[in-house]
Amino acid sequence: MTDLPPLALSVRQPWAWAILHCGKIIENRTKGSIRAGRMTTGPIAIHAATGMKQEEYRWAAWKLRQIGVSCPMPADLPRRAIIGMVDVVDIITESDSPWFGGPCGLVLENPRAVTPIPAAGALGYFEWAAEGALDPPKPWMQKFQPEPQSEGLFPELELSFKKPPAKPYKPKP
Repeated sequence: MTDLPPLALSVRQPWAWAILHCGKIIENRTKGSIRAGRMTTGPIAIHAATGMKQEEYRWAAWKLRQIGVSCPMPADLPRRAIIGMVDVVDIITESDSPWFGGPCGLVLENPRAVTPIPAAGALGYFEWAAEGALDPPKPWMQKFQPEPQSEGLFPELELSFKKPPAKPYKPKP
């Protein structure tokens, strides 16, 4: 796709995947990050950030399961790449959407995925350029095993959790 917007927003996985593949219509940010990042409405590219900690992945995968979405395994999620584009149509401070975690959110429409294009990320909206390679999976990503649903009898079952994992971060106002 050659008509990708020149500005991108870096989003940690699996949330970047969720924006493009399972209807995540709000990207949560603080008011300060929206202002500092010069975030406005309009088309943007979605950049899958390099960072993804195991506890972040576990919590996000659990949260996605709560709304009926199966998350890809961590080693299968591209990182350090432009993976698609969306239209930012509004910036909100409240919503009943299960995707809203506040304190502010970018409302997203028209997600379009693309074959991952390696690119470095940055904070806020940034001008991106194709460069380098995708970030390879970290050792924990390659070894990650979901919790068994029933005594290991059906290891092919999708990711599950015996109890909700702890939320790895707390949004700032």
